[in-house]
Amino acid sequence: MNRGLAALANAHGVSTWYEDWRHRRVEVAPETVVGVLGLLDVDATSPAAIADALAAARAVDRAALPETVVLTQGATRALPGPGLVALEDGGRRAVDGELPADLPLGWHRLTCAEREATLVVVPRRLPVPPHTWGWMLQLYALSSERSWGMGDLGDLAEVTGWAGATGAGLVLLNPLHAVGPAHPVAASPYSPASRRFVNPLYLRVSDTAAYRVADPATRAVVDALRPDRGDLIDYDQVWAAKRHALEVLHPYAQRVDLVADPALASFATWCALAERHGNDWRAWPAELHHPDAPAVAEQRRQLADRVAFHAWLQHLCDEQLDAVTAAARAAGMPVGVVHDLAVGIDPGGADGWQLADVLAQGVRVGAPPDDFNQLGQDWGLAAWRPDRLAATGYAAYRDMLRRTLRHAGGLRVDHVAGLWRLWWVPPGAGAAEGTYVRYDAEAMLGILALEAQRAGAVVVGEDLGTVQPAVTRGLRGRNMLGSTVLWFARDDDGDFVPPSRWPRNALATISTHDLPTAPGFLTGEHVRVRDELKLLGTDVAVERARAVADRERLLAMLRAAGLLPSDDALDDADVVVAMHAALAASPTRLLGVSLYDVLGEVRQPNMPGTVDEYPNWRLPLLATVAQIRADPRVARIVDLLTAARPRPAHPRVPRAVDG
Repeated sequence: MNRGLAALANAHGVSTWYEDWRHRRVEVAPETVVGVLGLLDVDATSPAAIADALAAARAVDRAALPETVVLTQGATRALPGPGLVALEDGGRRAVDGELPADLPLGWHRLTCAEREATLVVVPRRLPVPPHTWGWMLQLYALSSERSWGMGDLGDLAEVTGWAGATGAGLVLLNPLHAVGPAHPVAASPYSPASRRFVNPLYLRVSDTAAYRVADPATRAVVDALRPDRGDLIDYDQVWAAKRHALEVLHPYAQRVDLVADPALASFATWCALAERHGNDWRAWPAELHHPDAPAVAEQRRQLADRVAFHAWLQHLCDEQLDAVTAAARAAGMPVGVVHDLAVGIDPGGADGWQLADVLAQGVRVGAPPDDFNQLGQDWGLAAWRPDRLAATGYAAYRDMLRRTLRHAGGLRVDHVAGLWRLWWVPPGAGAAEGTYVRYDAEAMLGILALEAQRAGAVVVGEDLGTVQPAVTRGLRGRNMLGSTVLWFARDDDGDFVPPSRWPRNALATISTHDLPTAPGFLTGEHVRVRDELKLLGTDVAVERARAVADRERLLAMLRAAGLLPSDDALDDADVVVAMHAALAASPTRLLGVSLYDVLGEVRQPNMPGTVDEYPNWRLPLLATVAQIRADPRVARIVDLLTAARPRPAHPRVPRAVDG
């Protein structure tokens, strides 16, 4: 790669090489760098274009006031001259060449040197998270006598209350982000239409005020629509039934004030348009491609009833999530419900339409090759443009966090390394043919800390895979937790590390939704399925041998740690209990337990690298909520974890600490 292209890439935060999971340097192809620069509106298609773009980048005045200033509370920052700070509470502060250390937390405006900027004062760190444990749920996988073909928010409220009453301090969910309203319904919770709004598939129809006030005949019509649970979750069937039921009940609903929430009004408009034109706005008529277009305003008037309907669904989601939060609070949970923030959005969805000005158009977010995904990953997601975020004061990022945190005692940030850098795949390239693009991590992490502190929420970053040390340090420095997964807790020789050596500032789990379940790992199911789906990068015999060796290494660690007796008569169920005992023996602050592991499920919820070849996100738990509560295997794990992490009679109020 020539020096000019490399310098231009560096000026715009585009990596020309990276270190892979084996710690080897990998050079990025020049055509990839040119393609990614193009996604940032930087022309690098010829030597002359590179020279012009590099000259423009070098001409930027680095001493000038940036468009967004992020200041850690207690710190100072030099300014290019005297200025004025307009505080978010309406107050005003004159500053003389320096931002003072005593500015309050929050979102302010700074005027200095004839420029105006967003000023965000963020906390140094969050309060220390408690030591507790809880359940990790794929909410859709639950079922009960009152849910319709998949788990719902009523099931979540029941499980949350039961979990808290039996000693759990948290419930960690899959993302509940909204998907498109047209068929086919997207199954993946990690490819949402919007991260700012909630998927109404999770509504419990019978828990709505409209159902309660409806006449008996109307309720009978609604009740008759309830679908049965099948071997796999049929999202289209469930959505068709719930949408019909809610349409029957809508005349009994109170109207939602759309004027008070313009973002909701715009989202509901997208939903109404998607019902007519499909879930991908890029395929709509050109005059509808921008939310502020006159044609959109006209369609909003014509579709007023559908806009009102979709706004009402979000109002119902808020009400039922409030009930879940109340259940966690009533049960005395020290954390409560931890929501999951997906790393990106479907570019054709609502956020792609509403927030197009701050997104990189055409990019596909993914991950480079690693041990479990040897061909790389293309998640097909849109990404923030770092330059546009800064230019707009990070408003879209802030608003997304606020809406997600409204009902959260905690937030898990999927692929948290994306706050530092994201793997961008340009159009026409394969998953392995991308490169990393840098973000302003101090801004991204600081704003996350500010909004989490204001919501009283803990933050867990999923920092697995190829992660720079700066990510782990950055999380720890702000009292945010990383993630420790038993499968990855190994030394340089590949041996499992005993739980006593696991990091303290983390959420510890046995597995994740993208990895084998505990029973699946022990039986080698993950090798069988990946071979069947042609996802292995090496010979199947080699993978089987490695799986057998990994199992023996795991058993050796559990025995050496005194968690598993040296008994050849032990069955896999005993090993699964010992794996949970490893969690309990670790010093990590939060422990997460999966029902898939406890109930003996060998199939993992999601198989990366597949779409329709595997029933991703459609596998229900074989036990109902009532059966889970009565299962002796569940009781055994509850007793084990509650003994290891007893809840104090008077929970300590979290506090921020230095150091």
